[in-house]
Amino acid sequence: MLLPHRLFALPLTITLTLSTAALAAMAPNSATTPVPRDGNWLKLHESFNERAKQGDIELVFLGDSITQGWGNNAVWKKHYGPRKAFNIGIGGDRTQHVLWRLDHGNVDGLKPKLVVLMIGTNNSNGSDNTAEEIGEGIKAIVAKLREKLPESKILLLAIFPRGEKPNPQREKNAKASEIASQVADGKMVYFLDIGPKFLTEDGTLAKEIMPDYLHLSPRGYQIWADSIEDKVSELLGEKQ
Repeated sequence: MLLPHRLFALPLTITLTLSTAALAAMAPNSATTPVPRDGNWLKLHESFNERAKQGDIELVFLGDSITQGWGNNAVWKKHYGPRKAFNIGIGGDRTQHVLWRLDHGNVDGLKPKLVVLMIGTNNSNGSDNTAEEIGEGIKAIVAKLREKLPESKILLLAIFPRGEKPNPQREKNAKASEIASQVADGKMVYFLDIGPKFLTEDGTLAKEIMPDYLHLSPRGYQIWADSIEDKVSELLGEKQ
């Protein structure tokens, strides 16, 4: 009488295992699910909405603390002040937060010529998101920008390198950037990887460029500006 019971137990185990795997596969990708943050984040978000209502913006920089760090430094004033640029980077943001901001007014009513996007490094912390999930999160942002700003071109930048030496997190971000780059069509969306500009030949990231191996120094921002200048000028229609 035990034999039928044993024959039944094996398929049941397999069924439970398959069900668990199926449920995991069906779990939503947090990197593509828009969510807000709170506190000062919401205040900053609302301030962006108020600035957007004023219009007269031709160039938008969108991202996290690395973008926010432009502030109003000398490099920003020189390269982007005359170009009616709007910085909507927020420290700590992940792809899902940027998606929420785009759904709630940050670019409403605007018609910039160009959006420079660099996002995703915060999603790569620990096991929070895989490279595939981050790549899809970035793709979702590009799709949302195309929906909200159909006449604007997008310059998608690869996630910048982080950490003093080559490491698994860099590799994850590089893979995510490669996945995201698939949306570039050379007509409205362009992809550019300037990461090597920040590194020495052996892949070292110097403190003079990123003091904490993540956020840029003034010299780092100069490298950023110099590295994208030709493409920015082209996409803004400045080159004849």
